Amino acid sequence: MKQFLYSIRWQDLLDIGVMTYITYKVLLYLKGTRTFKVLLGCAVLFITYFVTDYYQILTINWILNNFISSIIVILVVVFSPEIRKGLVVVGRGAMVRNVRVPKSTEHLEEVFRAVKTMQINKIGALIVFQREDDLSDYMEDATILNAKISKELLLSIFHPASPLHDGAVIVKDNVIKAAGCFLPLTTQANLSKNLGTRHRAAIGVTEETDAVSLIVSEETGDISVAVDGKITTRLNEEILDRLLHKLLYGVKKISKK
Repeated sequence: MKQFLYSIRWQDLLDIGVMTYITYKVLLYLKGTRTFKVLLGCAVLFITYFVTDYYQILTINWILNNFISSIIVILVVVFSPEIRKGLVVVGRGAMVRNVRVPKSTEHLEEVFRAVKTMQINKIGALIVFQREDDLSDYMEDATILNAKISKELLLSIFHPASPLHDGAVIVKDNVIKAAGCFLPLTTQANLSKNLGTRHRAAIGVTEETDAVSLIVSEETGDISVAVDGKITTRLNEEILDRLLHKLLYGVKKISKK
């Protein structure tokens, strides 16, 4: 036993540790998604292949052998969106976020004022805050505004009679860059049935970028925030205030001067 322990190199321990961590993170990332279920099905096929090969069940083994020989190409084609999202997550993790703390966050106060009115009147809204990742691709078919954030402007954009109310507003550097933006919908299968298209779009854009999405439900008036592909619902005013200051600027709150 001692001889076996002495024969283990530190490189082997590092190799095992890194692979265990990567496997754990991948399974955690895929848990509850369509991808996880498909991969589970592939595992069953591989097990069936080895069992039929061992017991010489020739016909089934021949079919599985021909299928498995092409499975890598099939997986790349089927899971190309998931592979792209995974690479984005890896690349994002390797980046050091450059958090710029402004002198004041009065623009957020305007957002909070607008959201409070929307919540009371059950006006649906989706506001996306750009951080490091560029969101210009989502503005191509939108209405470019480049306007200062104000409660009145946000309320007019998301008013049910406005032609822009179904799309998202994208905010960059304290300015409303565009309105009426249409975002990619998440494909997560384990989301609550109560979350509609607006919430799925809010999650979808945060799966592909590091943006922060703020959602007001037109059915319930509930306020939610999505980031990194996860959503937190039913936020009150105090928690929303703290959360956005932390996510956008890495601070609890900046006092007015």
